Parts: sequence; C-alpha cells; structure tokens
Amino acid sequence: MDHALHFLSPFYARAAADGRAHARFLTPRDLPALIDLEREKWDDVQAASQDELRARIDAYPDLSIGAFCARSDRLLASLFMRPVADDFHRRVQTWRDCASLPAPRTSSTLFGVSLTSRDSAGVTALLRFFWPYALKRGCRHIYLGSPIPGLRDWLAAHPGARAEDYVKARRAGLPLDPQLRYYGSRGFSKIVSVKPNYFPHERSLDYGVLLRGTVPLSSLAPLWASLPLISVRRATLPLARFL
Repeated sequence: MDHALHFLSPFYARAAADGRAHARFLTPRDLPALIDLEREKWDDVQAASQDELRARIDAYPDLSIGAFCARSDRLLASLFMRPVADDFHRRVQTWRDCASLPAPRTSSTLFGVSLTSRDSAGVTALLRFFWPYALKRGCRHIYLGSPIPGLRDWLAAHPGARAEDYVKARRAGLPLDPQLRYYGSRGFSKIVSVKPNYFPHERSLDYGVLLRGTVPLSSLAPLWASLPLISVRRATLPLARFL
C-alpha cells in the first residue's frame, strides 16, 4: 500500500461513520453560500470577494469543490485548487505569488488556493470526493499554505527564537502549532518551506508554511490513466477497510 495512505484515514473513517456531509463541484450558484462562509472564517483583509470566488470557479471548475451538510445542505467547507509547476515552491514568496503563477501545460502538482471550513466533516467529505479525480488527473502532490497561529505567543515566550524554530518544535512527536497538527492529520505533514510575509494573519505574524501532501496510490498513475473515472472510484472506495 502507498506510504501516504494515512492521508485517507480521516475522510474514510469519519465520513463513513456519520455521513454528515457530501461534496460536489461548485458553480456560480453557490456564490452566496461561499461569501457567507468567507465572512464567517476570515476577516475583511483575508476573505475572498465574490468576484475572486467566481474567477476561481470559472478558471478551474473541476478544482473548485464544496462540502454540504447532508441534512440542511448548508455549505460546510470549500476547497479551491490550481495547477502549478512541480518546483513552484522555489520561486514564490507570498500566497498571491502561489495563486497567480501561470499554469503549466502539464503538471502533477496542485496548489490549494483556499481551504475554508466551519466543520471538520466538510473537510473529510472534500478529500474523499476529490481522491479519485486526483488519481485520474495524474496528480502526485498537493500543496497548501498554512498559517501558524501559535507563533506570536511562542516567540514572546522565547526571546531570540525564530519562526523556523517554532515550526520545527515538537511535542509527543507532533508540531506545537495547532494548525500544523490539523493539516498533518490530513496528510499534509511535509513542511516544505517557511515564508515570511506570506499572508496577512496577525497571530502568525504574517508567516506561512508551505505543506505538501502526497496523493495516495498516485505512484500507479499509468493504471489510473488507463481506466475510466467510474472504475477509479470503484477501485478506491473499498480501500477504506485497509486503513
């Protein structure tokens, strides 16, 4: 089994257990719900505008995903991605750099422009939904930029320390920062770089950390490319029992 199969365990174990959320591709009809979620989870500087959200959907409709409550159909989480060059992280400094790089003609790498959630079941459903699509596209890696909200207080308690020291610090083998622990539990455990002035975030002192997740079973790319999507879905679903 692929070493990165732990990436799947949260969304198969939890989503199968409660079925609280379902995911699908987003359309412009979802803009009011997206705006509501943005305003709840981000401040005025951080939140995407309606025009920005529409542009993301228009540019990559097959990389714009929403998760909805199975009972009320309320939007629980959104995920927007875009293709990037495999070595893009060496040529970027800020979130806007990552989000505006020209898309390569071919790439096995995606960048998560935004992951916004009001319920962990939504994130679970997003990842579960997208896995077969990622395999069919030939995706190998997905990158996310994470804030590190514990940084400001930690530096205040550790004069002379650096942001990199905080990112590397561990307790019981896990990152000190709660956001890094959260993403690590979903497979984004590879810390690629620490970026100053990455994104406006007061508690992170505007630092961000680029994280990388490996798409489970992506090493079998020729197999997935040869199969129709419905077959990829059928092949991946039963793997939950082995996690």
